[in-house]
Amino acid sequence: MTFRVELKKVVDDSYDLEIGRSLADKCVLDIKNGVIFQGIRRIAVVTDSNVHDLYARQIADKLKAAGFEVHMITIPAGEESKTRQMKEYVEDSMLQAGLRRDCAVLAVGGGVVTDLAGFTAGTFGRGVPFANYATTLLAAADASVGGKTAVDTPLATNLIGMFNQPKKVYIDIDCWKTLDQRQLSSGLAETIKHGCLGDKELFDFLEKNIEGIFEGDPQACQYIAEHNCAVKYDIVIRDEREASLREVLNLGHTVGRAIETLSGYRLLHGEAVAIGMAAQVRLGNKLGYISENNMNRVISLYKAARLPVDIPDYVDADELVKKLYTDKKVKNGRLRFVFQNEIGSVVEFENGKYSRDIEESQIAEILKQMKGKD
Repeated sequence: MTFRVELKKVVDDSYDLEIGRSLADKCVLDIKNGVIFQGIRRIAVVTDSNVHDLYARQIADKLKAAGFEVHMITIPAGEESKTRQMKEYVEDSMLQAGLRRDCAVLAVGGGVVTDLAGFTAGTFGRGVPFANYATTLLAAADASVGGKTAVDTPLATNLIGMFNQPKKVYIDIDCWKTLDQRQLSSGLAETIKHGCLGDKELFDFLEKNIEGIFEGDPQACQYIAEHNCAVKYDIVIRDEREASLREVLNLGHTVGRAIETLSGYRLLHGEAVAIGMAAQVRLGNKLGYISENNMNRVISLYKAARLPVDIPDYVDADELVKKLYTDKKVKNGRLRFVFQNEIGSVVEFENGKYSRDIEESQIAEILKQMKGKD
């Protein structure tokens, strides 16, 4: 006898993304009024050692004052914390605090925190709600939007994870004031990438206003926050689970993620992405997807953002080529790359595909040219 289990359903994972300044009170008010966590009184606030005293403790105290049971879980700052072992630590901390399926998770921090907390929320008690309070430009540009959550392994970054959409995302631009130049630059790497793949106006704006970002110009920061979200929003709503179109957000990441891992995280994510983007435009120019002038514009903008565009001496070029095969776009043992179409769009290939096979020798030649120029 055969039983068919009918499980067809429609799930609405829509959520609001609020961009503003000093949003802590608004976040607490939303939670108090049940806007994002309906009927929940127990909250795990996940943060890191840098953000704990700057923002997370303040939010936790406000939640406690509003009558919520709050448990702070703080991980060491840095990409090295985005691991299965740290996810286990967060889970065990929640269990030891007596939290079960009646809780919610509030991630307060950058991309490592939002990725780790979102993944934990998706598996804890088979799933509890979570929200992101993004405190870095990198998280605002990338990690806090789109529902991708994951951890790294010694082999590669982000290969173990899940799609898990937050209940709401808060992007607090005032938090950028406490970022050092290197962290701002790291966030600008993903912002420039968004201009390259889907927003020529953003790219042109950055060429003219990059110094304003470093100086904290409020209008410039508001502009890039809004345009970052608009680019990701447009892509994610059309392809939530990366069936095709969403892989364009991996522009520059095939080389970027590989070099990030091989550097032992000496390179920040955005620094690695900048090198990956430089490799992508150089190869794209060879293949006829981007002119030499626009290739140079992209590389020059990354330099203006105080980011590296060549491979450091301490990264072995041959090992880097091997590491490219850990990229999730690899199919049947073949390397696949996304390419930008000049500036502001990406190349679409046959059958609605946005990546194509690349010969190892093609990218190896580019990487050899980029080795040790800094």
